[in-house]
Amino acid sequence: MSVEGQAAPQAPSARIGRYRWVIVGLLFTAMVINYVDRQTIGLLKGSLSKEFGWNENNYADLVLYFQATYAIAYLAFGRIVDKIGARWGFGLAFLIWQLAHIAHAGARSLNGFLFARMALGVGEGGGFPGGIKAVAEWFPKKERALATGLFNAGTNIGAIVTPLIVPAIVLAYGWQMAFIVTGVAGLVWLPIWLLVYRRPREQKALGAAELAHIEQDAPDPVAKVGWLKLLGVRETWAYALGKFLIDPIWWMFLFWLPDFLGKRYHLDLKTFGPPLIAIYLMSDVGSVGGGWLSSRFMKMGWSINRARKTTMLICAVCAVPVAFAAFASNVWLAVAIIGLATAAHQGFSANLYTLPGDVFPRSAVGSVVGIGGMIGAFGGMAMAKYAGYVLDKIGAYTPIFVVAASAYLIALLVIHLLSPKLEPVEL
Repeated sequence: MSVEGQAAPQAPSARIGRYRWVIVGLLFTAMVINYVDRQTIGLLKGSLSKEFGWNENNYADLVLYFQATYAIAYLAFGRIVDKIGARWGFGLAFLIWQLAHIAHAGARSLNGFLFARMALGVGEGGGFPGGIKAVAEWFPKKERALATGLFNAGTNIGAIVTPLIVPAIVLAYGWQMAFIVTGVAGLVWLPIWLLVYRRPREQKALGAAELAHIEQDAPDPVAKVGWLKLLGVRETWAYALGKFLIDPIWWMFLFWLPDFLGKRYHLDLKTFGPPLIAIYLMSDVGSVGGGWLSSRFMKMGWSINRARKTTMLICAVCAVPVAFAAFASNVWLAVAIIGLATAAHQGFSANLYTLPGDVFPRSAVGSVVGIGGMIGAFGGMAMAKYAGYVLDKIGAYTPIFVVAASAYLIALLVIHLLSPKLEPVEL
């Protein structure tokens, strides 16, 4: 590409290509598949508990062991994608998690499911480090929150698709086929990703104007940064502790929401589909809306710090009413309250995910995301045991929802105290 072509950021926006949004589309689709794989066990909790004799703590252990391997893999894949790039790093993670999902069909005991969940955690641990790395490679800072919100919205679509297709497969062919059919179908994505994805300067289909648009930010240092150095940076901990506080809430909704609807409103495999779909549709609005809002603020001239934190504050306030969800008099009122909270989570998360790309050089983004994901998964492990204990001893969801209601305001306070300005870090 000519120097003249690369100097075209002043060209009208209509002339800037849209190939970068193809990358977002692929990431979105991968997240749909990811969440079908992740949520299937939650939908089948009642059926599998009866067949295998699980109690609440047995199910909590399935969640905990998944998150333990997820935590370790998240950290490892953060480093892997920084070394080998998003194309091969994300592709490897996808292959592992898809084969692990299929392997659930062969489980015949609690231990069998534990091993399958651990393998799933290994693969899925590479999903977000790879996705965030791809966004950092393909988007300027002012578009990253929107791009992240869009591909993260795939998680909600996956959570919508799952109650639509899994119960139908289970009722017709048995629970084993739910894992086999969805797993094999999802594998179609992998060769498409490997064929399409390249770094921007390696992608021949990318126009000069779009490349200039992608590279409009000041160039990053090329030096690699070690984990120990990153652990000494306050901004790393701002991101990681934010993840520690909010990730467990999303895990709780994902793995226990069908159970809550069943126990509180007597829904089952045939009937909790519409409420779950409504909740995750609201989550999609939050994911895209949260990313759009901070990007909109930045286009109005706001700083990254003000735009991101204002958006996160709005989301944090919207999560507060979920403390009262268990008192809702009917299922649709509960859906509205929980849906607002899940939308708030996704909007908050879309902005939190952009922070490594906002303040760290691209060469360190995957590693920082990996550190944060690991710490977030540790929080998820604690929430899994807490939820199992509360439900076994008390049998009520209110103590769990109270934690969910307060987590986002606390997370924003921690982020602000550790990183009051969200400025680029010098490493």
